[in-house]
Amino acid sequence: MFKAANNYDIFDPETGEEIIHCREERIGTFTKMLRFTDYKTMTPFHIDLKTPSGEPILSVRRGVSLFLSSVDVLDEDDERIGGFRQKFLSIGGAFRVLNADDIELCILKGKWTGWEFRFVSGDQEFASVTKKWAGIGREMFTSADNYILQISEMVPPDNPVRQLIMAAVMCIDMVLKER
Repeated sequence: MFKAANNYDIFDPETGEEIIHCREERIGTFTKMLRFTDYKTMTPFHIDLKTPSGEPILSVRRGVSLFLSSVDVLDEDDERIGGFRQKFLSIGGAFRVLNADDIELCILKGKWTGWEFRFVSGDQEFASVTKKWAGIGREMFTSADNYILQISEMVPPDNPVRQLIMAAVMCIDMVLKER
C-alpha cells in the first residue's frame, strides 16, 4: 500500500526457485516523497539485480524523466552495456533497445489492448513479455504484478541482448505501467 521503492523477484518457472533479487536500495528521501504523488512516473530509479547470494548481475538506472525516458543498463562491473530510449507517440508503449554504442538492436513494442510486449527487429522476434493474472484479491488490493518473460532460442545465452531484455522488463513496469 505504501511502497516507495521498487522491488522484484525473478523465479525459474519450471522449478519455482528464486534466481534473481531486484531491489531499489539507493533511494533518496525526496524521491520517496514524490513516489506518493502524481509525479512518481518522473522520479529517478536505480534497480540492482543480484543473485540470491548477493552477487551483482546488472543495474538499471534512469534519471529524472520529464517527457520520454532514457534508461541505462550496466553490468556487474558498472560498465554500460546498453540502454533504452522511449519512443515518441507509440500506442501501447515502445522502447528502442540500444547496445553500449547506442546502436539499435531491436524494439520493445507493447500492444495497446493489454499487457503483451515483444522484442522485435524486422520480422524476427527475440522475446516476449506477458502479464500473468494473479487472482482477484491480489489484482484489486495490491500493485504487485507477475510477468512471464520468454526469450527465443535464437538469442545465444552469452549475448548481451539477453541482459538488456531482462532489464527491459523492469522498464515495462516502472516506466509504462506505473500509473
